[in-house]
Amino acid sequence: MLTLYTARSIITMNESLPRATAILVRDGLIIEVGEAKNMQPWFEHDEVLLDTQFADKIICPGFIDPHLHPSMAAVLLPMEFITAMRWKLPWGDIEPITTSLGFDTRMQALDSEKPADEPLFIWGFHALWHGNMSKRRINAASATRPIVVWHRSFHELYMNDAAMAMAGINPEDIQPGMQIDIDNGHFFEAGLGYAISRLNPWILAPEKYAAGLKRLKQVVHHGGHTTIADLATGLFNFSAEAAALAEHLEGENVPFRTRLVAHGTVLTKGGKSPEDGPVLADQLLARNSHRLRFGKHIKLFSDGAFFSQLAQLQPPGYIDGHRGEWLATPEELERHVRAYWHAGYQIHVHVTGDLGVELTLDILQTMQDEKPRFNHGFTLEHFGFSTPEQIRRIKALGAQVSANVYYLHELSDSYTKSGIGYERASQMARLGSCFRLGINTTVHSDFTMAPAEPLNSMWVAVNRENHAGQIMGAEEQLTQAQALAAVTINAAHVIGMADITGSLRAGKKADFTILDEDPLLCPAQHLRDIKIAATVFEGEVFPLP
Repeated sequence: MLTLYTARSIITMNESLPRATAILVRDGLIIEVGEAKNMQPWFEHDEVLLDTQFADKIICPGFIDPHLHPSMAAVLLPMEFITAMRWKLPWGDIEPITTSLGFDTRMQALDSEKPADEPLFIWGFHALWHGNMSKRRINAASATRPIVVWHRSFHELYMNDAAMAMAGINPEDIQPGMQIDIDNGHFFEAGLGYAISRLNPWILAPEKYAAGLKRLKQVVHHGGHTTIADLATGLFNFSAEAAALAEHLEGENVPFRTRLVAHGTVLTKGGKSPEDGPVLADQLLARNSHRLRFGKHIKLFSDGAFFSQLAQLQPPGYIDGHRGEWLATPEELERHVRAYWHAGYQIHVHVTGDLGVELTLDILQTMQDEKPRFNHGFTLEHFGFSTPEQIRRIKALGAQVSANVYYLHELSDSYTKSGIGYERASQMARLGSCFRLGINTTVHSDFTMAPAEPLNSMWVAVNRENHAGQIMGAEEQLTQAQALAAVTINAAHVIGMADITGSLRAGKKADFTILDEDPLLCPAQHLRDIKIAATVFEGEVFPLP
């Protein structure tokens, strides 16, 4: 059986045939794209079902988020949100709270609303809006209820005394250099991993985690995605995550596929060496199913969280003189990269500051000197701060960029005033420069670091407007066509799936996102307001509520 979909216009992201009005599908694969009148030879050999439900719509390739965290989202989505920005979620909007008093008032209200024996987890705190957090401040909200306040970055959290007691954290066990300020109940970067290990019984409780994954599925579908990538599988507990993802993201009712990319350093915990990593990563391929698939991809980490101002910066650094953090020492990062590079892996490195970029490019140069590789797919993930010279190095070394452009929208105004000054704040996410040099460049949400809404990411990339209404770094704006490429075909290349998705042509999966308006022809300011009518995943229609 053939199904013929017609549309007002079909945007293919295929430069040889950029527009069409009909697309022919069989068994989840695209048979032909073009004009219905030219498809007659197919009709003579098979029964054809004409589907006109999208006749007045725009069909484009299914949206791809090449970097989000299903497990992190599943942990955070059941929490209480107190955030400085408004969040639009499928089940309701969350209004912003932008003052210290507002945060404390809301935290106290949540304490009074919850059953007395239930711990309280809050996500979304940021000092630039909510003031400095501390154990003492949380204790003032409740001295008896365990309360955990998770930073907006996810990379750090705070606990009150009751929460530390619940988690069995003994101050005497905390050693210097663990990235833990025990007096303030503050756990950050590597210290966060220690805190998570103690909080796992609560944040990964089966019912809560399953509810979080259910919400994650809603979020992904709401954004119009047909493909996502989990860029750090194993972030909390590898076995528990893998089992839960298989249970909740593999079923026939799931309208998207997930590329799984393992957390490289998690794989080698427990006394294993970096050189053991590729062998262990290879073994993950046996876990592959229809919708959940590992590949020859690995995730590693350079410098600290962008939202926490822990990115490692070159001079002049931060206005107040503080320094960023390394998530792995430069020596450790190079050793891990070397192991995976020589094993033929596509390496994705979390990197947020220009010093982190410099280190990562230095390591890539060393690898190319040791063992030259073509089409290696080495990808800089997040890409907050960079220099023009580094853009040229990225091109010369054949690397890719996957950027969180939302940083610019939420943070460029506040970072101008309390961070790094206007020049560098306005030039976050140098996407225009990347496109001008022909670097394969995509954008991602890193959800929950940004809304999992590709149209919103496109809006930021095209307009570069921050939450204060300022246009920041207009020279780095993308065209609407470039922005659409960033959430479709370019994203597919970054996660190694361009052979099956990312554009609409014969032989690829029938993955579409159905829009009410044309994202290439509408006013640039209207991009984020385009209504998504449905997605089609491998030929099956999934309407949006």
